[in-house]
Amino acid sequence: MNLTTQYMGLELRSPIIVSANPLTEKVNNICAMEEAGAGAVVLHSLYEEQIRQERQALFHHLTHGTESFAEALTYFPEPDEYRAGTEGYLELIRKAKEVVNIPIIASLNGVTPGGWTSFARKMEEAGADALELNIYYIPTSLEMSGIEVEMTYIDILRMVKEVVSIPVAIKLSPFFSNMANMAKRLDDAGADALVLFNRFYQPDIDIEALEVKPSVLLSTPQALRLPLTWIGLLYGKIRAQMAATSGVHTGDDVVKLLLVGAQVTMVASAILRNGIGYLRSIEEGLRHWMHFHEYETIDQMRGAVSQLNAHDPSAFERAQYMKALIGFKPDSVR
Repeated sequence: MNLTTQYMGLELRSPIIVSANPLTEKVNNICAMEEAGAGAVVLHSLYEEQIRQERQALFHHLTHGTESFAEALTYFPEPDEYRAGTEGYLELIRKAKEVVNIPIIASLNGVTPGGWTSFARKMEEAGADALELNIYYIPTSLEMSGIEVEMTYIDILRMVKEVVSIPVAIKLSPFFSNMANMAKRLDDAGADALVLFNRFYQPDIDIEALEVKPSVLLSTPQALRLPLTWIGLLYGKIRAQMAATSGVHTGDDVVKLLLVGAQVTMVASAILRNGIGYLRSIEEGLRHWMHFHEYETIDQMRGAVSQLNAHDPSAFERAQYMKALIGFKPDSVR
């Protein structure tokens, strides 16, 4: 049985990838992920705001007091005092590439065009095998149109593709007026892969302190349905490969996503809950299903139940929505 596959031109031993999460901040964890069977690792995201804050802090250290004495130039901080975030990220890429054989994908979350392009270039120079543009963008301006929002994504992708030669994936939210059209436009703009979908941070309210508080919820298997639906609809209609993320917790989840057309599946919440070694259990579930159904390779099963190849293509569309609602009966009335 052969689990090898390709993702953005990269050779992977398995379609199970570790997506960006806090565990990828340490090289020893990345080594453990490779040992547990990960096909590749997406590093935690570097945010443009981090880069800005570091530059502002460095400027403060370099200039504070220099208007008083020439000797103030000796106040310069030692390099180790201000290289933590951005330089640390690049060093993580370098070290990871030295000790593991699986592809390392850097993740960048920028805001301005310059923020995306300058650091994308540095990530490539540090040795990243590919980039994932994690566009965490919630438009709140009442004056900004949907067309402007969409062009922000297109422009970011095009600018980054112009300055790097490694493959570029773009991680999307599902909140577009026409997701299919947006996927096509990103495909036309040169995306090597679409990562479906980003889970937006949604704050909670502390009703005692009357404050907005941060709240991070790990995904559940039910979150699988959204990427499953859209990958099934888009498979065979765009050139960009599709990576499924959110809701992947078992080998069966991986099977479902591959059947609708995912090139790879990404895991984070499952290993945050169960530990890095849980990757072995997910792979074991995939192997068990393939053996039982007599599949020898991943390519044989990919897209078999997409809209393109399904016995009932309408299952992905409105007709099945009506059938599902009409046919549903609560347990209390059965």
